[in-house]
Amino acid sequence: MVILLAVVVGFVLLRDLNRAEPESPVRAIDYQRTVDFASEQADFDILAPESLPAGWKATTAGFTPDPGDWHLGVLTDRGRYVGIEQSTRSVRSMLETYVDPSPARAGAVTIDGARWQKWTDPGGDIALVRTQGEVTTLVVGTAEQDVLVDYIESLR
Repeated sequence: MVILLAVVVGFVLLRDLNRAEPESPVRAIDYQRTVDFASEQADFDILAPESLPAGWKATTAGFTPDPGDWHLGVLTDRGRYVGIEQSTRSVRSMLETYVDPSPARAGAVTIDGARWQKWTDPGGDIALVRTQGEVTTLVVGTAEQDVLVDYIESLR
């Protein structure tokens, strides 16, 4: 009985030592091709980071020509969501679509000399929004505000 117990314990230890960590179910995408396509099609300047910080993954990207909606969704190295949405739609429409039907205004922040309105929702999402001409840019996420600000500073 002792020998059988030793064999079982040895097998379990050996199995645990050789077990690989499971891959993340979230697959990263190459968003630059979508940026290039959107930049050719849009009537406004598409904003996107030239590269992402180490450990971040682009997970979704897309452009819809009418009414001109640009989207890029990423996950941070801590698994927090950050998304950029650009459109010729109104701020109210963008907030209702991407944040909450009734978001709460939470002040403003200045980033690289531009004023961004801050909005929140009951679930803890933060959105930073600005309008330039007819284009509304919204950066929203579950990440902390300083992460969103750093992300906005990386947009080109």
